[in-house]
Amino acid sequence: MYNKEYELQKWKGNKRGMADSIEIRLSEMRDASALMEIDSLVWNMSTTPAPIRWNSREQYLQKCPPGNQLVADINGTIGGYIGFEYPTTLPCHRHVLDINIAVHPDYQRQGIGGQLIEALKVWAARQGVRKLSLRVLATNPGAIEFYRSCGFTEQGRLIQEFYLNEQYVDDILMYCMI
Repeated sequence: MYNKEYELQKWKGNKRGMADSIEIRLSEMRDASALMEIDSLVWNMSTTPAPIRWNSREQYLQKCPPGNQLVADINGTIGGYIGFEYPTTLPCHRHVLDINIAVHPDYQRQGIGGQLIEALKVWAARQGVRKLSLRVLATNPGAIEFYRSCGFTEQGRLIQEFYLNEQYVDDILMYCMI
């Protein structure tokens, strides 16, 4: 699906107890279990309309094949990922990637999410992508602020799109041009 010949550079980090070295790279088959664990820890009713629970490794790999995420490899431990896919199969839509990002709770607020987004911007630009888009629940102000700090802007809002925890919740559409 993507040009895998482009090798991602190693991104170095050293903030608030963060590992000395973070390698951001395309996901591989060996990462599946760690990525499934991150999904089970991060995606809950406050972050997504339906918590993500994988029935098997095979199910996960079918939906999230290797190479469709960038992972933050911190001394051999996967600390987070940013997933990406084309919004449709139309050739005229190949300049856009829909993204989703999750950072393991043990590594949150250490700059890993921002590094993943910055690495994806570089990688995606080299693939000819011009726009990143995402969806975020209006009840998740921390995520909204994080996306804004990474250069994302609201481009639309699906009013009362979900009924969660006995309230109607807007689904915010955000984008970033690269």
